[in-house]
Amino acid sequence: MFAFIIRRLLQAVIVMVTVAFIAFMLFQYVGDPVVFLLGQDATPDKIRELRADLGLDQAFFVQFGHFLVNAVQGEFGLSLRQGAKVSRLIAERLPATLELALVAALLALLIGVPMGVYAALRRGSFMSHLFMTISLLGVSLPTFLIGILLILFFAVGLGWFPSFGRGEVVQMGWWSSGLMTAKGWQHIVLPAVTLAIFQLTLIMRLVRAEMLEVLRTDYIKFARARGLSNRAIHFGHALKNTLVPVMTITGLQLGGLIAFAIITETVFQWPGMGLLFIQAVTFADIPVMAAYLCLIALIFVVINLVVDLLYFVVDPRLRVGSAGGH
Repeated sequence: MFAFIIRRLLQAVIVMVTVAFIAFMLFQYVGDPVVFLLGQDATPDKIRELRADLGLDQAFFVQFGHFLVNAVQGEFGLSLRQGAKVSRLIAERLPATLELALVAALLALLIGVPMGVYAALRRGSFMSHLFMTISLLGVSLPTFLIGILLILFFAVGLGWFPSFGRGEVVQMGWWSSGLMTAKGWQHIVLPAVTLAIFQLTLIMRLVRAEMLEVLRTDYIKFARARGLSNRAIHFGHALKNTLVPVMTITGLQLGGLIAFAIITETVFQWPGMGLLFIQAVTFADIPVMAAYLCLIALIFVVINLVVDLLYFVVDPRLRVGSAGGH
């Protein structure tokens, strides 16, 4: 177990250094930050002076070393568009994105798993066919179209939910939460459903496929021969083993929800990191782009590490294989 953790941590460090190098290259080849800060009319003396102050006149690997040290401390300089520290901008937007992703992930799990189990146990029923048809629509329709349709129907047509923004939030130190107010819940429903639909359909189809596969195994046939009830077989044995790969995929998809909430946040003007990144790309705000890239990589690495450890704990075959390898 200890060797497994050390190996995963070393892999995580390598991934983060690689991503940091890619982010650093943005500063080198995607525009000159000195020109962004001073403008096109700056004199050569001012340009040289600012380059020296920012350390841009030093050797490439010296600059990369400084960038790594600052990145570890969460510092990425000043936003070229807003003139504020990038770390402060990220801290302001991170709670909104995390709350949206977590609510979407819970919706996908709480709805997708029961739908997948039902579709597997009642394969020939009308509801099973309906669920599979809905899953095809959820996979096929682009996220921005789903968001626009939800706004058109539930916000404009019925007026049940607001169409943009985060609503009223409660400030708790540096963390802001909209989940403690009624307005916050009203605002998060449509973007969370939009973000959850693709993940929901993916989980439903995965649970159905895994459940059907498990139901064909020998130990399920042996359980039936012993006279166990269908409820005990389906939920005590089959579902338990079905959820092992589902847990892995769901953990990785959580990282995807956080990273790829850009479209949903743009459609609903949700004040999260995705909207901040889109604005940074529009204005070539390189420090914000670099910080976003490093943060998303860190989130994926952490989630992947946690999922690997949970998988190691849940699946005894990995522990046996590890012990045999010793």
